[in-house]
Amino acid sequence: MIPREILKEVRRIEISTRGLVNEVFSGEYHSVFKGRGMSFAEVREYQYGDDIRSIDWNVTARTGAPFVKIFEEERELTVMLIVDVSASGDFGTRQRMKAEVGVEICAALAFSAIKNNDKVGLIIFSDHVEKFVPPRKGRRHVLRVLRELLYHRPEGRGTDIGAALEYLTHVQRKRAVTFLVSDFRAEGFEKALAVAGRRHDLVAVRLSDAREEELPALGFVELEDPETGERVIVNTSKPAFRTAFRGVNASRRAALDRTLRRSRVDVIDIRTGEPWVKPLMRFFQGRLRRMA
Repeated sequence: MIPREILKEVRRIEISTRGLVNEVFSGEYHSVFKGRGMSFAEVREYQYGDDIRSIDWNVTARTGAPFVKIFEEERELTVMLIVDVSASGDFGTRQRMKAEVGVEICAALAFSAIKNNDKVGLIIFSDHVEKFVPPRKGRRHVLRVLRELLYHRPEGRGTDIGAALEYLTHVQRKRAVTFLVSDFRAEGFEKALAVAGRRHDLVAVRLSDAREEELPALGFVELEDPETGERVIVNTSKPAFRTAFRGVNASRRAALDRTLRRSRVDVIDIRTGEPWVKPLMRFFQGRLRRMA
């Protein structure tokens, strides 16, 4: 049985994100994520003004009258959400943890997808793939995806992005719009990222918190790596330490940016202390400008 508090949280997220979808995201989503192209619909008799290049010569020869092929946009898409549930997601020095923000973003993307009659699937991973929900349509299915994200208790503490992307290439043969939601505190996934970026429309949703990038002067502080459990005591009062801490994290961020660019993967930067609606809108608007 799913606990009552989980069901209440699912309902809260549905109400808040569906409002945003209806008012803000729906049109942008439809414009940005096109269908897979044009698919054959039917043949009909030639009418004045039809393009002669669309004439179906086989049917025309059999019937003795000109017929043309009619095509329509193949609108239906598959949206895959690949969500990192490693221990580093349970960190946040603002209102919410990174993992909580990630669930809300997934909800907004999923409700945008079903509003456009697209399918939604889910891959949950830590240091291995922990859960797979095959893509389907409809509100009930999206609510199931949200329940899985909220109710799932991670088995692993680490992060293996490469394993998650390799799993995607095995279970999703057709091209999909894929959102990889993670803080990207991992290494060694460059090859898998490049392969997935070629096969799918891959978008990185990078979750971060201000205190992961810069520390205030608080004196001696014990820091713990949530994924390895390693602990270290540091003196944050020293300007040299704070500068070094800032530099290491800036270098890590820049290296990830280069990796994403090489694989032609778009990135949406989400910080726990800021509203996530604006970065998502900037992503949609940036895509529309490039498509114009």
